[in-house]
Amino acid sequence: MSYYSIPAILTSAQKVPCTFDLPIPNLGFLDDNPGGDIPANTPLPLPLYLAELLAVQQLDNKPLLTLDLPSWLSPRVLNALKADAKSVDLRGLEVWFFEGAARVLELLEEEEVGDVVSEAFKKRAAEIADHARNARGGMSSGEGGEFLRGLDEWERGLFRAAHDSSKAVRMWMGEIKGGK
Repeated sequence: MSYYSIPAILTSAQKVPCTFDLPIPNLGFLDDNPGGDIPANTPLPLPLYLAELLAVQQLDNKPLLTLDLPSWLSPRVLNALKADAKSVDLRGLEVWFFEGAARVLELLEEEEVGDVVSEAFKKRAAEIADHARNARGGMSSGEGGEFLRGLDEWERGLFRAAHDSSKAVRMWMGEIKGGK
């Protein structure tokens, strides 16, 4: 992702749960304790950009903090994605779900979580493609409308691109059939 990418900036700002493994002097302002220290084993949600930087830092070969899975990647959410990925309202969980999951999973060794998220994306992408080919091509009412309202921002971009491409192909085919 580009440094100037709006999705990357917005994803970086989302908070993720962390636990400080070591006492950290003079960073109490992160925990509403200006001028104080952060004691060891303190759980604290941090913006993703800060959590990424601190998670890779070490002091005496010990990590400063441990990055925990966010609530939107909890076992409950993962089980729902395994059961029926298309029925999960990802936008309600996290607006930048897939972007955030990719960034968090770069730092964690959670292979199973990565597999579940990847499979969910594949299933949802196929459904997005089906909706994009719809002649009305939009957020129609009914079951399809509910699915489309639950898309995260990355999926919405995918839907727009697929819909616009499908529309352009239909126009092109119309020109060919019309003999233009």
